[in-house]
Amino acid sequence: MKNVLDIQNISFGYSKNTLLFENFSLSLKAGEIKAIVGPSGIGKSTLFSLILGELKPFSGSIRSASLSQVFQDPYSSFHPTYTIRAQIAEVASMKGIETLMEKMGLTPSHLDSLPHRLSGGQLQRCSILRSLLMNPGLLLLDEPTSALDNLNQVDIMKLIVENLGERGVLLITHDADLARWCADEIVVLGEPATNEVIA
Repeated sequence: MKNVLDIQNISFGYSKNTLLFENFSLSLKAGEIKAIVGPSGIGKSTLFSLILGELKPFSGSIRSASLSQVFQDPYSSFHPTYTIRAQIAEVASMKGIETLMEKMGLTPSHLDSLPHRLSGGQLQRCSILRSLLMNPGLLLLDEPTSALDNLNQVDIMKLIVENLGERGVLLITHDADLARWCADEIVVLGEPATNEVIA
């Protein structure tokens, strides 16, 4: 399977004297899930910002397929004055939306609502729905199920796994059980981050 993410020997820190990443490498293939774990402040979200191109590494290279991201806070993911449906249609194909909605416990009334009308869990499901409909080669998930109850967490992650196809998934999570259940590999970030892998 082809690589959808290739990180080669990057170094980065918010100052030259304090590195979060030093000669850090990571690759991800289509159809593969890798989980990124480590304590708060170790650089997990910074890694996503580097992959997204929001930050530039001091050295090394990052190449990725087309990507989309699901954020930890679903309320930051949607504009407050437009319906969920309008915001999904703006960036994604609506093909297959009914099937995914049914699997995710979403109804047309959810999609025709403004974001503040939905609970955090409903809005996060809408965010994941949008990301899947964008059909990215790489899906970045930053604590995607933290706003959901335990039952919905499992259901949503099962849905993501079932819809992997030619897509790779990079998952940030504090939930060790979730990482062990769904990930092909678990990458533990140290200080500064190198690459300790738990198969």
